Order: sequence, then C-alpha cells, then structure tokens
Amino acid sequence: MDLDQLHTFLEIVRLKSFSKAAHTCFRTQPAISAQVRQLEQEMNTNLFDRLGTRISLTPAGRIFAEYAEQILDLRRRAQDTINELETMPRGELVIAANEATCIYVLPGVFSRFKELFPNVQLHVDRSYGARVVEAVLDNMADFGIAQLPIAERKLQVVPIHTDEIKVIVNPGHPLTKLAVVTAEKLVDFPLLLPKNGSTRSRLNNWLDPVEDQIQVSMELDSTEMIKRFVMAGLGVSFLSASNCQEETAAGRLVSISLGPESMTRRLALIYRRDKALSKAALGFIQVILDNAGVVTLPATD
Repeated sequence: MDLDQLHTFLEIVRLKSFSKAAHTCFRTQPAISAQVRQLEQEMNTNLFDRLGTRISLTPAGRIFAEYAEQILDLRRRAQDTINELETMPRGELVIAANEATCIYVLPGVFSRFKELFPNVQLHVDRSYGARVVEAVLDNMADFGIAQLPIAERKLQVVPIHTDEIKVIVNPGHPLTKLAVVTAEKLVDFPLLLPKNGSTRSRLNNWLDPVEDQIQVSMELDSTEMIKRFVMAGLGVSFLSASNCQEETAAGRLVSISLGPESMTRRLALIYRRDKALSKAALGFIQVILDNAGVVTLPATD
C-alpha cells in the first residue's frame, strides 16, 4: 500500500467512477482497476460493490476511506510543516560547552540567534574538554565549543574565538610587580587550579618543571569560585582574559601573562561532518562566526 494508491482510491470514491478517476489521475482505467485490486488483496476484503456501471463502497470500504483521508491529511500536514521550516525554523539545538564559555563567550551569540530564530530552543550541555568532543561524536549535542587543537576526522572544526590564559592575583599581591610570570615565580604561593579541562592539561605541562615544588591549595570547577577566592587572597590562579575582563577593568583582579611565552587559547565550533544541517543549524554557525568575538592579544616580538 502506498500513498498513490490511497489517492486513486479516494478519487474513485469522490467521483463514483473508475473512468473519471482514471482521467483525473492521468492513468488508464485498467491501471486504476489494478491499483484497487492490490488494495483489496492487501486488506483481504472488497472495498467496492460493483452493480453494472454503478459502484458503491462496501462497509469495509467506508471504514477504509476514513482512514485513507486521515493518512493523506497527515502527509499534507507533514509536508506543510517541513516547508514551514524553510521560512520559520523550529525545534531545538543542543550546544555542548563548559560553563565559562557559556557565560563569557556565548551570551551575545545566543541573544542574536534568538532574535533570528525565535522558535528554535537552545539547550546547553555543560561539559568539559574531551567530553564536549564525545557529546558531538555521539550525537548527544548538535554543536560543541572546545579548545584547539582537536584531532578528529569525523568533525568539522571552525575556529571562533581567541584570547590568552593569564595568571590572576588580587591587587595587593607581590606578583603584580612583574610583567611576566614564569612557573618558577609561583613556587612560594598557594595555587588555585581548575579541576579539569583542556586549560588544566596545558597548565600541568607549563608547571611540570616545578611540579615537586608548587603548592596546590585547591582544585575548583567554577570560574566564579576561582575569581572570588583569588580576590579574597586565598591564592594565585589562572583564567582566560575574556573570563575576567570585568574584574580586571574594575581593579578587583590583576592579570599577568605567562612566561617565557604567553599561552594562547583558541576555541572552535565543532560538529559532525556527516550530519545534515537544518536551516537553524546553518544559522547558528553564521551567528557564532559573526558574534563569538576575538579578544586582542598583546603584541609579541
């Protein structure tokens, strides 16, 4: 049974004639009759009573006609809804990203996207590091925001945001006298380190030369906690420049570049290469490219 057979059947019902239905369906009468026979064989019952040149629906035919109308109506409604997606996309997009990225990089993106696509819901999956990549690969998220480098051939990787990871201290801290902080300069101070994620992995490598000498006071999984604890004088920590712009501008925190070379953080939008992209998804890509922003890095020699 297919939709064309249902359409033919309902045309016969509407016109009360095989020959007239053949004309409106652009088929021969034998072809129309063959379609009805196929339907009757599938349903294992007669759908029409044939009385000479006249036809009428059997009781089974009347029941079948009601369902055939519903099926074709559902098909029309489905097509209308799909067509509407081109002019007014709806549904949802799931974005995997860590909390700090959502707070400091994505608000403008989300705001602009909702202006353009008010009927599309955005859901945030709070993930860190490799878990963001896994969420996208496993189709648990449509998009992810993760730190480069990302080596996964199944993913499309689009750089969207660049800034710098810096040491942060409170304004009265001795390190504020330095233009650049090396790992060796931190051995005398308690450290508040991010608990996990790509930044933590990079900091571990940077601190490796003094691993046996550093004092890890706390491991924290919240950017806001890190900032509050540093402002309270509980230790020295590390944050991306974009994550503490407000506090450094207000003089509540001081940020200092890492040395001997600065540590650049580059974020990318990731999504599966083999995934069909809806109009809303394509719109999100464009919006994030236009609005994710780049924090200007200091000039280097």
